[in-house]
Amino acid sequence: MQYITEIHSYQSEKPTAVTLGKFEGLHRGHQKLIGKVREYASEDVKSVVCAFDMGKASLLTAREKRERLESQVDTMIACPFTKELREMEAEDFIKKILSKRFRAAYVVVGTDFRFGHGKRGDVDMLARYAGTCGYRLDVVEKERYKDRVISSTYVREALREGDAELANALLGYTYQVSGRVEHGKRLGRTLGFPTMNVAPPPEKVLPRFGVYACRIRVGQAWYPGIGNVGVKPTVAEEPKVLTEAYAFDFDGDVYGEEVTVEFYAFVRPEQKFASVEELKARVDANIRYCREYFSRA
Repeated sequence: MQYITEIHSYQSEKPTAVTLGKFEGLHRGHQKLIGKVREYASEDVKSVVCAFDMGKASLLTAREKRERLESQVDTMIACPFTKELREMEAEDFIKKILSKRFRAAYVVVGTDFRFGHGKRGDVDMLARYAGTCGYRLDVVEKERYKDRVISSTYVREALREGDAELANALLGYTYQVSGRVEHGKRLGRTLGFPTMNVAPPPEKVLPRFGVYACRIRVGQAWYPGIGNVGVKPTVAEEPKVLTEAYAFDFDGDVYGEEVTVEFYAFVRPEQKFASVEELKARVDANIRYCREYFSRA
């Protein structure tokens, strides 16, 4: 996959089938758009995803988004939403970007797609220019789940509530956090459940603080386990947001290595216990619950 980080430096050599948007979480609605682009793609028509980066906390980091699209399309344009782009008139965007740089033969967007200065561009404008600019416009209806349109906002709400199962249903994949394992106090090992302290990327949206049934990837292997997102209020001297994970049936040294934690089900909110002994008793119970959860899965 060709990866472009500057829209004004991109010039397609062939006609393209392109979809545009923020694609924040690459949820099922986004995947529907990408699926359409893939249908139009051929040896002579390249598939392109133009993903606008709004510079805010996101459901996917830039690297995660790139990795998810790697095998799906020919080109990904990770496009910072700069002042220049924000102030470009919608008509100029169609003529200078879509038509000239992208050489768009097919343009695939959702029903509410807006673009250009003041968001004055919409699907009606795209339709008006389709003939003169030589592209076919495909406006795709929204994907729905339980009578509600799937959106990044919907996913964020689910994560904020700790509803990992709903978030995963909306995304079409399991929500995850990746990062390098940091040294901690080794308290988990002392208590009988050696944990990995994973510092999440600062731009990553995190689920509700609390304990989750998780799967943890170490190297190329996946392990069922338990994870906590939060600040470890019972034992932490200084609050620092971490994803702390314990992989069942794994006992290796992974300090400095990157691991991935997938969130499957919410177990309980993060809380401060009166003693380490009380914490251990609760975690033991949570571990039993998570083992049973994965034995049923």
